[in-house]
Amino acid sequence: MGFRLKFKVLVSDPLAEEGIEILRETCDVDVRTDLTEEQLIDVIKDYDAILVRSGTEVTAAVIEAGTNLKFIGRAGAGVDNIDTEAATRRGIPVANAPSGNTMAATEHTIAMMLSMARNIPQATASLKKKEWKRSKFMGVELNEKTLGIMGLGRIGREIAKRVIAMDMKVVGYDPFITKENAAQMGVELMDADELVKVADFITVHTPLTPETKHLINAARIATMKDGVRLINCARGGIIDEKAMYDGLVSGKIAGAALDVFENEPPFDSPLLTLDNVIVTPHLGASTVEAQKNVAVSVAKQCLAVFAGEPAKYAVNVPMVPPDQQELMEPYAVLGEKMGRLLVQLVEGRMEAVEVIYGGDLSKNRFTRYITRSALKGLLDPILREPVNFVNAEYVTRERGIRVAETVTEAAQGFKNLITLRVKTDTMEETVSGTVFSKDRIRITSIGGYTMDMVPEGCVIISRHLDKPGVIGRASTILGEAQINIAGMQVGRVKRGEEAIMVLNVDAEVPQAVMEEIRTKVGIFSAKFAKL
Repeated sequence: MGFRLKFKVLVSDPLAEEGIEILRETCDVDVRTDLTEEQLIDVIKDYDAILVRSGTEVTAAVIEAGTNLKFIGRAGAGVDNIDTEAATRRGIPVANAPSGNTMAATEHTIAMMLSMARNIPQATASLKKKEWKRSKFMGVELNEKTLGIMGLGRIGREIAKRVIAMDMKVVGYDPFITKENAAQMGVELMDADELVKVADFITVHTPLTPETKHLINAARIATMKDGVRLINCARGGIIDEKAMYDGLVSGKIAGAALDVFENEPPFDSPLLTLDNVIVTPHLGASTVEAQKNVAVSVAKQCLAVFAGEPAKYAVNVPMVPPDQQELMEPYAVLGEKMGRLLVQLVEGRMEAVEVIYGGDLSKNRFTRYITRSALKGLLDPILREPVNFVNAEYVTRERGIRVAETVTEAAQGFKNLITLRVKTDTMEETVSGTVFSKDRIRITSIGGYTMDMVPEGCVIISRHLDKPGVIGRASTILGEAQINIAGMQVGRVKRGEEAIMVLNVDAEVPQAVMEEIRTKVGIFSAKFAKL
């Protein structure tokens, strides 16, 4: 591949030897762990790449000092210990290894489910105390039971595949996958409220977002089968721990198997006092194989970048030639903002996405960069796995969502216009926008209503009856909640009929306040979005 031995790689956190050996075949590798930030700043100038896990903080100061850096790799899923913005400014690709722990998490989930069903940890502890209480640890079989999987990403899919082989029936919830796609996996797709009513076991595999926090709550637990069993090997907070505790104490929930907690370590959690709860200390990715996989993945990506090829899981690599970068970057920002807005406005399972390029953009060969940015904006807020410019299209197709690009000379009077249309199984919504300059990016319409919206910060978007007093009611509620309105726009097609209102607010709006706004006479719908 034409590698040059001059490439030097710093490994600053413990990394599986298999990954290091791959690098040593063609590069000079130094393993120097436990460096302070000052020490790292002092030595980083000598290296072409740095590979880390979660221990090293690759700060803006480190990146600035790394005058020869060509690659920053994270042997794991997250990159929150890397200043990706600073790396992007320097043109340094940052990549991670999001799929390396898939099988580890899958197998740990199944191990936890089986252990809970057969009371294996409790029976082990009892026998080690020289007790022989067989009747105390009567278990249940998984055979012919129904497993509900909330989140059908990589891990959810692998779990489904394995438990189907164990003769379990699988139902799934994932608002961003089609019924046809789920059926191909052998999973019956349904909404969250339906799933919790029919499942004997429920396992969660969504990211932790404002939408999925307490996805399993007291209200949903109340509708579950008596004797349901819950598993969480994803993220603490997806299950409301107080509601789960109450269900376990009352007997509504027969057992829980938990690898993650809202606060870690969970030493003060009352869940640790219950005999029908089994726990592990966040071990989902803790296998020899998973650590090897992430090390090998990030090492191979490092070598690919040295060879002038893209990193497979890059999170920040520009996809256009340098001479087009200045022109396209504002449109990419606009596309991502439009996607992020739309995903917070639509309801139902996403089935199709169309990106329409109007005006001069219709003749540009690099609009795919903008399309990927729009897909990233649509999916990144709601998926557990990282979505970036490289994998956005793949992740979208993986979920059975159709993607189309359309070009037209029409641009509604603008020089350039992007329209993003999303179709779900229950509705369709569109957002249009344009770029006047790199510092003036605007949303120009939502659902056909014209506006001049700055896509930043927190907004409330409502559809209401175009009558006096309706807007005032919403404003009064926000005022009583001490939420300041920074700006307001309204749009309508015909006087006295439906209109749209966009309120820019200075803070996130609690769900209770949004519910109060929706109940007011004349307001048809109201959504909060964070951009």
